[in-house]
Amino acid sequence: MTVVKVFVNYKESILNPEAEAIKQALGRLGYDDIIDLKVGKTFELTFADQLSHDKIEHEVNEICDRMLANFNMENYRYEISDSEAIQ
Repeated sequence: MTVVKVFVNYKESILNPEAEAIKQALGRLGYDDIIDLKVGKTFELTFADQLSHDKIEHEVNEICDRMLANFNMENYRYEISDSEAIQ
């Protein structure tokens, strides 16, 4: 099996109110050295062994573009690994 972890975050130009609220709360707790904080979503997709690496990449990009990430507001990246390597 192949496992793909997809990470979706807001684009730099988009205000992330949840991240800003957390950053401000951390500042009130004395963690003033944090200059930026990002809040996003993580998805883990498991693919069958018979799919090629190219096919998996194609499907992941299509899934992200169609459902997991809002193109206007978010960026995504992903990591592909064989399940044997994940412990």
